[in-house]
Amino acid sequence: MPVSGLPVSGARRGIVGPMADTPSYRVAPGADISDDATIGDGSAIWHLAQVREGARLGAGCIVGRGVYIGSGVRMGDGCKVQNYALVYEPAVLADGVFVGPAAVFTNDHFPRAVNPDLSPKSASDWEPVGVTCETGASIGARAVCVAPVTIGAWAMVAAGATVVKDVPPHALVAGVPARRLGWVGRSGEKLVPASDGTDAWVCPTTGDWYVPDDSTGGLQLASASAAGALRPAAPDEQDGPIA
Repeated sequence: MPVSGLPVSGARRGIVGPMADTPSYRVAPGADISDDATIGDGSAIWHLAQVREGARLGAGCIVGRGVYIGSGVRMGDGCKVQNYALVYEPAVLADGVFVGPAAVFTNDHFPRAVNPDLSPKSASDWEPVGVTCETGASIGARAVCVAPVTIGAWAMVAAGATVVKDVPPHALVAGVPARRLGWVGRSGEKLVPASDGTDAWVCPTTGDWYVPDDSTGGLQLASASAAGALRPAAPDEQDGPIA
């Protein structure tokens, strides 16, 4: 049975036992949470997950079974990190980021176990670099993001992809190395070209439309006032080549 009313500090110290309901978040048996980590209200840390010192998780986050959250990693509100994902420091996840099962965020430009003289590498012998995920981005199962890269807002990385360069907002990327296959909206649905011949894109589910953002190389949600001016392309227009 869950144990309720435990102080937050008690739930955070080392490896916990029975499922603990603190005043602010939940911790499952076997989770290892540093005393120096900060966990936001309403979050849940599941079995065998490890959250290292200095990590900061926002409100309403879910950290799945066997997940590793590295030292100093920052996560916004409403993030979901699925089972056995590895998020190495100094990764930064904005609000609403999804990280699929067994995804990996690397943190080393030139990974070596030893120096050229075969002496073991210490913390001072390398400079960690991180992966940045902007608001609403999604990383598919077993994808690998090779730091330093930025995954743009609401972009989607397909399962099994290897990301070696920045992904613009709303891009759908897949493959090894990952390349853009199309665009996705905030709902996750693939966007279709607008029927009026402009360079806008439309979500077939929500009707929202998106326009190019020259500052990022991706797309941005268009203003609500103009949304009624465009409609999704007809079905025979949706099957054309992707730019």
